[in-house]
Amino acid sequence: MNSDILLAAGILLLLILSGFFSGTETALTASSRHRMHTLAQQGLRRAALVGNLWQDRERVIGTILIGNNLVNILASTLSASLFISWFGDAGIAYATLTMTVLVVIFAEILPKTYAINNADRTILAMAPVLRALVVVLTPATKALNAAVRRSLRIVGVSSIENAPDREEREEELRGAIDLHAGSQDREARAMLRSILDLADVQVSEIMTHRGDVVTIDADLPLAEIIGQVLDSPYTRIPLWQGNPDNIVGIIHAKRLLRALNKAEDDGQPLDAIAVASRPWFVPDTTDLLSQLQAFRQRHQHFAVVVDEYGVEQGIVTLEDILEEIVGDIADEHDEVIEGVKRQSDGSMVVDGRVTLRDLNRQFDWHLPDDDASTLAGLLIYQTRTIPEAGQSFAFEGLRFEVLQRIRNQIAEIKVTPLPREAGGDSPAAEATPSDGAA
Repeated sequence: MNSDILLAAGILLLLILSGFFSGTETALTASSRHRMHTLAQQGLRRAALVGNLWQDRERVIGTILIGNNLVNILASTLSASLFISWFGDAGIAYATLTMTVLVVIFAEILPKTYAINNADRTILAMAPVLRALVVVLTPATKALNAAVRRSLRIVGVSSIENAPDREEREEELRGAIDLHAGSQDREARAMLRSILDLADVQVSEIMTHRGDVVTIDADLPLAEIIGQVLDSPYTRIPLWQGNPDNIVGIIHAKRLLRALNKAEDDGQPLDAIAVASRPWFVPDTTDLLSQLQAFRQRHQHFAVVVDEYGVEQGIVTLEDILEEIVGDIADEHDEVIEGVKRQSDGSMVVDGRVTLRDLNRQFDWHLPDDDASTLAGLLIYQTRTIPEAGQSFAFEGLRFEVLQRIRNQIAEIKVTPLPREAGGDSPAAEATPSDGAA
């Protein structure tokens, strides 16, 4: 009788150990690595221990599997012995049925259900015990892992785990952002994703094109230069001399007024070029992350963008890069140019100069911006021509109708969302023009 009690107690203990291994495995895989890292940075030793277990997960998983299978097999053996002593040969069937129910319910489902709903708390509590078991079972896990690698090599499978590259890490971050930000906080999600995009976007994609840049002829009379500066909504304005491509300086409105005030006091003539700062030229292929860091290092907010031939293409400012992260920033001195006008029928009239990134951010579209930066540029790229007013095209689930073309520039485009079955999944490469309005 005493031996039966001991066997039953042993089986109960083994079931508890089996539940420990099952729950710990689930908690380890379901716990938040980011939260553990944060807690470790705050000085929580158990969180740092969990991080070490993640780094050594091959041995950890081996330890859990060895321990779990060992206690389950031993519990099944003891239960078979106990039931045979009670029921004879029929005890094997009774033991199999009983242990299956007990293991599934109390050693698998119950601990795993608790662990998956309390993953961080569970792994923090179990980490010291698990670490001790990893150390004790290290010889066995090393031998088994070596056997596994050898077996994989026999069938031509490499077991070497490569470290995730930059793209994989970024995709993981994007997935975490989408998961935790959720659909209810679209602005926050867009901001976080935009930060990850900074290294992949070039200044040529966000710059103000030279055709839209306000510049001043440095050879004009000083009074006229001052008048143009005061009439402009911008603080910094490029100065050119000889021809508009020859940028000789960047004049700052406040610096100009200070110099003017000083010149009046001294009775000396004022030279606008002398007051202006030297222009800073950057390649149009510079990525936004590098440009942002350069702005910080040089303590400047303004740069002139040039192509590979040194020809001015436009300007980029610190505010342009910040707007890529937080969205449009407008103050009381900005000229508010919406660029997008909603129509009563659900369509939108869009200025051809509106960037694809702004449209994708605002309307959650997925227009490709690899080969064009503006909506007009996208139509030209897709059609391989400069569309005439009245032509329409359909791709990416949208219909685009050219409303106005000024010389060779597409000025206004009507964008109409298509029913999903009609064009929601149409690839951009299949864009085809049609004569007349859509």
